[in-house]
Amino acid sequence: MNLNSTQIFDIAVLGGGISGFSGALRLQKRGFNTIVFESHTQIGGCAGFFIKKKFSFDVGATTLVDFVEGGVGGNFFDDIGLPLPPGEYLDYIAWLPDRHIVLFRDKQKWGRERLEKLGNTENHIRFWKLMDVVTDVFWKATRKNIQLPINNFKNFIKSLNAIGLKNVFLVKYYNKTMMDVLKSFHLEKDKPLVGLLSMLIEDTVHSTIEHAPFINSALGATIRGAGLMRAKGGMKEFWKYISEHYKNLGGEIKRSHRVISFEKDGSNWKISTNKGIFYAKKIINSIPLENIYDLSPEFLKEKLANYISQNKNLKGGAIVVFLGVPESEVANQILTHHQILIDYNSRLGNGNNMFISISKKDDILSAPSGFRAVMISTHCELDEWQNLSESEYQSKKKKIGDKLINYARKVYPELGKNPIVYEIGTPMTYQKYTGRKIGSVGGFKQTLSNSNSHSVPHDINVSNFWLTGDNTWPGLGTVAGLISGRIAAEYASK
Repeated sequence: MNLNSTQIFDIAVLGGGISGFSGALRLQKRGFNTIVFESHTQIGGCAGFFIKKKFSFDVGATTLVDFVEGGVGGNFFDDIGLPLPPGEYLDYIAWLPDRHIVLFRDKQKWGRERLEKLGNTENHIRFWKLMDVVTDVFWKATRKNIQLPINNFKNFIKSLNAIGLKNVFLVKYYNKTMMDVLKSFHLEKDKPLVGLLSMLIEDTVHSTIEHAPFINSALGATIRGAGLMRAKGGMKEFWKYISEHYKNLGGEIKRSHRVISFEKDGSNWKISTNKGIFYAKKIINSIPLENIYDLSPEFLKEKLANYISQNKNLKGGAIVVFLGVPESEVANQILTHHQILIDYNSRLGNGNNMFISISKKDDILSAPSGFRAVMISTHCELDEWQNLSESEYQSKKKKIGDKLINYARKVYPELGKNPIVYEIGTPMTYQKYTGRKIGSVGGFKQTLSNSNSHSVPHDINVSNFWLTGDNTWPGLGTVAGLISGRIAAEYASK
């Protein structure tokens, strides 16, 4: 093919989730000519949305983390020359089996609430003091562009500067789990404290309190203090807001373009999709590792194989109930976001730890006037959804949907009595609509063996090719996606 007659993009981004797309936006703003390929009809990935009967539902992420001035989200919008999106900053309630706790954004309110509701012994006070120090240092480091994994001297210096020499003593917690730290304060048998931390850790690092790295867990457990917000109109309006800006900057989005393969063609990459062939000088991949492995040339498969093997047993799934309901069914609560733990002694998931996100009153971009969009989510294991007959699948799907609504009635007694929309998303739903193998969502479950310096790097030593997305550091969530996209964009801009 005569490349002289073919447009060659500076950078192609494979996958239109928040990591890849935010990287493309940063690069387009800097003057690079970028193109994004998304196999779905719309961008968003696991932070996307769907519309039914005039209700807009967020399919994965429902909130944005650290979208404040000076935060990771705020810095992203500064970088691309766009104001922060309008939205509601959130406090929310954690409902434990024997008490409820308001997770305030305000630090002073949260400081009083946790001592009043979770215990004010000397050990509790010392534990929370350590949590405050760790989260303060590492949130600041995150905002200063700390870069992991540390696989060269330059990354080491960059990370050291972000943390600060005076805080190097915190490195002693690097190989500790949250449970290790709780034991050091003799708090490992404190059910309310362990219960709350467990639910927050599962949601933010997809792991258990026994296996989750302490520093990662501390950051995950304090996301509300970093500016938790729901965009007006949910993820639908968020994606409309930033995608229009990207196109105004000259960026190109190819929706419904499924990448079939890609290979080197001289000094460029040749990218084959179901709708044609494209060329780019560089590639940022935001497609999950297992998926991109199948599309890659052999030399690249060799680079990816070890990372796939390392994380093969560390994938998780989710179940989400989507309800479009009359306003009256949720009118009994002022706050719109809640997290529920049903039983201290039972395994988390399948409803025991579920998150409820409800559109704001009068947010007519999310729901018709007089109605609300409701999303109820919980984690699950993937293997229990495999190899089911159609009848077994439908029965299991209905059972878990009814279970989640019943649990949610602890907060909203009338919820789901007269729904306009009632849909259930399972791992099979995610597999169908996102293409993720066996429906795995979010990042890998974070443990000491696969996190931080052991995480999947953005640079795997393949010329003009970098990884991003929730399979890379720092993992899942909107704030992690922005960090990952930033790092990949930095590599690609050189």
